Amino acid sequence: MATGGVPFDALSSLDPETFAGESRAVINFLADYYRDVETYQVQPQALPGCLRALLPDAPPENGEPMDVILEEVRTHIVPALTHWQSPKFFGYFPMNASTAGFAGEMLSTGLNIVPFMRVASPAATELESAVVDWMGKLVGLPDRFLFSGGGGGVLHGSTCEAVVCTLAAARDRALSRLGHEGILRLVVYASDQSHCTFQKGARIVGIPRSNFRIIPTTAASGYGLTAASVRDAVEADVASGLVPLYLCATVGTTGLGAVDPVRDLGELAQRHGIWLHVDAAYAGSALICPEFQHHIDGAELADSVSMNPHKWFLTNMDCCCLWVASPAALTSALSTNPEYLSNVTEESAGAGVVDYKDWQIALSRPFRAMKLWVVLRRYGGAGMRAYVRRHVEMARWFEQALEADGRFEVVAPTRFSLVTFRLRPRHEGDGDAVDGLNRRLLVAVNASGRAFMTHFVVDGKFVIRMAVGGAMTEMRHVHDTWELVREKAEEVGALQNERNVLK
Repeated sequence: MATGGVPFDALSSLDPETFAGESRAVINFLADYYRDVETYQVQPQALPGCLRALLPDAPPENGEPMDVILEEVRTHIVPALTHWQSPKFFGYFPMNASTAGFAGEMLSTGLNIVPFMRVASPAATELESAVVDWMGKLVGLPDRFLFSGGGGGVLHGSTCEAVVCTLAAARDRALSRLGHEGILRLVVYASDQSHCTFQKGARIVGIPRSNFRIIPTTAASGYGLTAASVRDAVEADVASGLVPLYLCATVGTTGLGAVDPVRDLGELAQRHGIWLHVDAAYAGSALICPEFQHHIDGAELADSVSMNPHKWFLTNMDCCCLWVASPAALTSALSTNPEYLSNVTEESAGAGVVDYKDWQIALSRPFRAMKLWVVLRRYGGAGMRAYVRRHVEMARWFEQALEADGRFEVVAPTRFSLVTFRLRPRHEGDGDAVDGLNRRLLVAVNASGRAFMTHFVVDGKFVIRMAVGGAMTEMRHVHDTWELVREKAEEVGALQNERNVLK
């Protein structure tokens, strides 16, 4: 039987000529996509099952040409996507992409190494160690979190992994004193604005659900934690014979962009031997700008810090920086040393060698450092600061437009590039009615296909979130979205004579 042609291309799946040709086809496809993405509805009107109905029940027996596959991507898949790279995507948090991020991802994927140990790819391990130190310096972290200062960092896929790993480290540190049965006494603290990942992570590492404290915040503190509220919870637990374990301080919460007071919480954590983690998943990118670095004042009191370059730092998914002050605390909880992974070379057995398998949950891992390194090399610190500041300026313009229109209220101060707003109640006591009005407003905006936003609920109020941060977003897109919001507000019943429009 012949072994040439499309059906048997798997036998030469890395032929350099084929690789170059098909890669060019994919790049051209994506270039066309980015060129046209602004014309697509941001969120598709796609019914459940719409794609499955177009797909066969089984994979093809014989391979097909790349041009056929790309055509089906264009006709079947792209129309049913929510377009996260649209300049009019303002939902959740941004999920950045860039030419440099894509180039770094291509290099990482193309080289396709698995740098779980230094011996498995020495340059990858050393590049990652250098890049996390670079990022730590850019965001203003104390030296104790850098390899050069006795700490260190790792690139994870998401904050979720960083949280589970640091919770495991904190747990094992505590149980070394208490004994394993002490796990039932360990308590984790976070605010009602903290990401749900902390509750999930606590359950994964064995903390009883009843030992997770969700501490209320209020508008008076800008929806940030206060040291007094945490102290009250901690002291009550200590009086009950429980052991405070782990406290999350967030810089830029998901719902409102609130900031917890890192220094105050750090001092409290140190008095009680609590592991303090600073979660800056979204707003960490803004910390490269000196005007935002006061938000992590007191970080030298923390045990760990994390931020996600894939959100707002032009680094394609996925990439999360985790720094720890004590690498030994992390690796003692996560390390494995089977014989088949033993380093047998003399050079890799020395002190100070980093094996990243012991800094994460999984064994295998991609070459994420290549991607972040290319972004940093291509755009530089000055370029990235200009990028972040542009989005902050756009968000502030939108906030000012809301404040000048009497129909709207800004719910929480815009600290970074997240704007939270709602239509005001027209009369005292009509909260349910105005919540319904805001729900209809959000549905109308998203159904238009001309923008996409998401919501939050705080103090029982339905709030609309506009997270500015797309790589392709320009001020004109923010202006257009403001006009869209005004238009849809009138459609859903907000009174025109209550407005005082920004000129």
